[in-house]
Amino acid sequence: MQIGATLPAHNLQVFQVRRAVFKCSGSPLNPFKRASTRKPPENLSTEMTKKHLSNLEILLQKQSHPNPNPSPDPEPDAETRASRGILEGLTLARVWPEMKAAEEMSPRHLNRLQRLLSKSAEYSPRNCLGSRWREYHGSNDWAGMLDPLDENLRREVVRCGEFIQAAYHGFHSKPATSTEETQWPRHVALPDRSYRMTKSLYATASVGLPKWVDDVAPDLGWMTQRSSWIGYVAVCDDRREIQRMGRRDIVIALRGTATCLEWAENVRDILVPLSDEPETTTSSGVDPPTKVECGFLSLLRTRGEHVPSLAESVVEEIKRLMEKYKGESLSITITGHSLGAALALLVGNELSTCAPNVPPIAVFSFGGPRVGNRGFANRLHANNVKVLRVVNSQDLVTRVPGMFVNEDLDKKLRATGAGGKLLDALDASLPWSYTHVGTELRVDTKMSPFLRPDADVACCHDLEAYLHLVDGFLASDCPFRSNAKRSLWRLLNEQRSNVKRLYTSKANALKLNNVHATSGMAMSNVLPSPS
Repeated sequence: MQIGATLPAHNLQVFQVRRAVFKCSGSPLNPFKRASTRKPPENLSTEMTKKHLSNLEILLQKQSHPNPNPSPDPEPDAETRASRGILEGLTLARVWPEMKAAEEMSPRHLNRLQRLLSKSAEYSPRNCLGSRWREYHGSNDWAGMLDPLDENLRREVVRCGEFIQAAYHGFHSKPATSTEETQWPRHVALPDRSYRMTKSLYATASVGLPKWVDDVAPDLGWMTQRSSWIGYVAVCDDRREIQRMGRRDIVIALRGTATCLEWAENVRDILVPLSDEPETTTSSGVDPPTKVECGFLSLLRTRGEHVPSLAESVVEEIKRLMEKYKGESLSITITGHSLGAALALLVGNELSTCAPNVPPIAVFSFGGPRVGNRGFANRLHANNVKVLRVVNSQDLVTRVPGMFVNEDLDKKLRATGAGGKLLDALDASLPWSYTHVGTELRVDTKMSPFLRPDADVACCHDLEAYLHLVDGFLASDCPFRSNAKRSLWRLLNEQRSNVKRLYTSKANALKLNNVHATSGMAMSNVLPSPS
């Protein structure tokens, strides 16, 4: 109950005048006010005191009627704030439900919640990486930086995710691929203005739908096209940012699955050889042949009717940029989500051997599936491709494909020598002996105070949910950090049913329930994607 609904602010003065006769004495209802030592007036009887207290109790317990046409509450004046101060002193949470809700909320104060629900993000400060940039780029496999999570690394990981979001938005703004547009880079609103886009990337499926599908469902359009815009190459072009990072960075950002044929390639999960290279022998024995998922490899190396393959485009553009910035300190950052995370590993493998003296390569992936067998993992390690996988414990996509789902158990068995030869034989022969690659940063939906612990599969795989969890992650044994910077606006907009009811109701109260209508992006004609 709001006191202003029953007792308007302009009537408070009248009420205070009428009760001025007993205002001098210490009120038993306010424990924070010291009782006066003056004696009460003689004309104040005990019956009158009881009457006033009874009226005050009735006033506070009376329920206000809802207003059919609510309007934004005006800024409370001094007298209204004073009246609310009385209620706070009385700790009447049952009379003023907003107080009780505010005490249960995290963060506690509504003004902080309003900032988190606003569209404007509050970024963590960008500290100078300087001579440590190779460490943040994975030269030591991020040892000692993940648990607890280093502040600078958190900012770099979140920025990689925002590059992927720009790839999603670039595709959704124009999902159809025309012959004319493939000659020029597509316009993409990059989240970091210090970067400049230099190349559009396209992925082509090797499978196609029968012609009768177009006759039966002609409105499918771009959803059945074989070649689709899947990402971009961008390079840092700002001197101050280059100085802060300690090098000139080249970013390759890849979106997740969006078209029907891309989904079809995802389920082609048989391992196939990456190349025709023979098996290699090391000190520990014969390495298993390098194999990767059939569908992912197809999207990487299949040429389109009017576009080169994804592998050809990336290698050509990186060679051009290496020649253009020859003599400078360079780095290559590849980032992707879902299908884009799988393709990022394959792209990293292609670039690692595309030319001599290739700049350091790091892959930052979100919600990525398994891509290849142990031989593929060994190949990336041997080629010095650093991989940081951000994994949500509740995300099912990170557990497929593959027959062996526990890499830790496999590692322990090999370390103890128990069953090593048998595992090697299975790796070489079975078509589903997948394994993950690189270093893992594990987050958990249940750690967020804003998301429901029983959030659905789509929310656990959503890219914005990943960035929300990374932004709040402190360590595996610590709660969600209270000073998280990332706005909840996009998360609430895309995953409203998975956000706790307390915050969705407060968003409605703060007039933020129409954020989707004001976002300026028409999504009705676009196939839903994991982001």
